[in-house]
Amino acid sequence: MLYNLVNGAAVIAGGLFGLLIGRFLPKKTGETLLKAMALGVMYVGITTMISEANALTTLICLALGVVIGELLKIEDRINKLGEFVENKFKKNAEETQMNLAQGFVSATILFCSGSMAIVGSLQAGLTGDGSTLLAKSILDGVVAMIYSTTMGFGVLISAIPVIIYQGIFVLAASGLSDLLNEMTIATISTVGGIIILGIGINMMFETKIRIGNFIPAVFIPILLSLLNII
Repeated sequence: MLYNLVNGAAVIAGGLFGLLIGRFLPKKTGETLLKAMALGVMYVGITTMISEANALTTLICLALGVVIGELLKIEDRINKLGEFVENKFKKNAEETQMNLAQGFVSATILFCSGSMAIVGSLQAGLTGDGSTLLAKSILDGVVAMIYSTTMGFGVLISAIPVIIYQGIFVLAASGLSDLLNEMTIATISTVGGIIILGIGINMMFETKIRIGNFIPAVFIPILLSLLNII
């Protein structure tokens, strides 16, 4: 769990640094940084999608995951949680550069949906090797710094679901060591890459793909593996 806590701390540290320097950056600079990050996120999504996963299995996982996410209204619930936190902790929401809920949702999905979160947590839980999570911590810290510059305090709060989400995998990984094969991990990586690409598209083109409702798709490969389907 140590590596997981380091990841959460990196998000908070990067976010705080971004908040401190954000006031000194011109608005256009912040907007350009966000667009640059959108391109970077899209690149990460595309490269993560490249794996040995079966295309049909990936589509099935996406379809099932999105249906579950829509039924559970996951993105709406995440938005409401962000708004609740905003009402509790922000005395003057107009001072923030962007809505706190948007920062919380975007950062949470970005930090939790990628293959590094899944594979790194499984690696730490199964073998005790935290190198992947440490690398992810550095990346998340940099991203949190840039995100908080334009999206505000919500990015820091995303450290909480990051720790919980990855912690579940770390704690459960030892019991899944004999059940998750290479194809399952590859499918998880591909699905995560597609989700990241969707985040980048939303950031770049200001579309309204409800990416939060895609999150269950990351867990479908595990279910299929337990059922000996993949």
